[in-house]
Amino acid sequence: MFGLAALAMVPVFALTACSSAGGRDTGTAEDPAVAGVADTPSIKIAMITHAAPGDTFWDIVRKGAETAAAKDNVELLYSSDPQAPNQAQLIQQAIDQGVDGIAVTIAKGDALEDSIKAAVDAGIPVVAFNGGSKEAFEFGAFTYIGQDEVVAGQAAGDKITELGYTKPLCIIQEQGHVGLEARCAGIKEKVPATEILYVTGTDMTQVKSTISAKLQSTPDTDVVIGLGAPFTLTAIDSVSETGSSAKVASFDLNADLAQAIVDGDVVFTVDQQPYLQGYMAVDSLWLQNNGEFALGGGKPVLTGPTIIDESNAAVVLEEAKKGIR
Repeated sequence: MFGLAALAMVPVFALTACSSAGGRDTGTAEDPAVAGVADTPSIKIAMITHAAPGDTFWDIVRKGAETAAAKDNVELLYSSDPQAPNQAQLIQQAIDQGVDGIAVTIAKGDALEDSIKAAVDAGIPVVAFNGGSKEAFEFGAFTYIGQDEVVAGQAAGDKITELGYTKPLCIIQEQGHVGLEARCAGIKEKVPATEILYVTGTDMTQVKSTISAKLQSTPDTDVVIGLGAPFTLTAIDSVSETGSSAKVASFDLNADLAQAIVDGDVVFTVDQQPYLQGYMAVDSLWLQNNGEFALGGGKPVLTGPTIIDESNAAVVLEEAKKGIR
């Protein structure tokens, strides 16, 4: 397919740097002189995520989106806000701008349902990605690109069992986030003794102190599972400082986490391939605008789960250093 085959020919280009103002971030990407750009008319696509400031996962998503936008002759409008009501407002702004497509993450469906349905009613194709696989189709998105989080949790639970751990502690950095809750639920299906600990993901000092306190009160915990690279790396510090014998596992990936796996500080992570999510979210909207193609046939297009452990971490580390894993 042209949408994938041309990827290797096009260099990645930069967008406006992420804003630190309250987690909101807006920017545009447009370069008609990029070699190999599609000869289709330029279209405008809004990508709206629930990214929190400092979470490097979203840098990888955005890089994939930028690459597809450069290839597809797309003006990419990226914005983010970790607060669901604010994310809904960003969707409405995109509708008002008359964009040709919206790619959106659905972390908290109740807050986004009306705005997503409003976009669909306005004739704007919507693709959901990263979070909200069930809600996506209910709200009118033509496809969902990402990971089935329950399946991912089950995969982590199977790996935990394989390694012989029986008392996991699953750290959720945002209570009520449907994807994060599903991950821990999937683990608990496989390892019933799993405990869930809620932390405030926007405050790493609180994350560390809460994990440390829990480890001190439950010394039989044998593995701590972070649901994102920054939180897992913080969990490593908590384990070390409390003298806990617990191991550390994770979901998602960045270069520091890949290095931690190589070093033996993390036993494995469940990778959902965020670069691919960002790339395919934009590319699927280009395909929808140029031929009304719809990926998935009404079913999610899965990008994970993939287990990264000591057997393949060194290779993945080199990819992570390039910002594509």
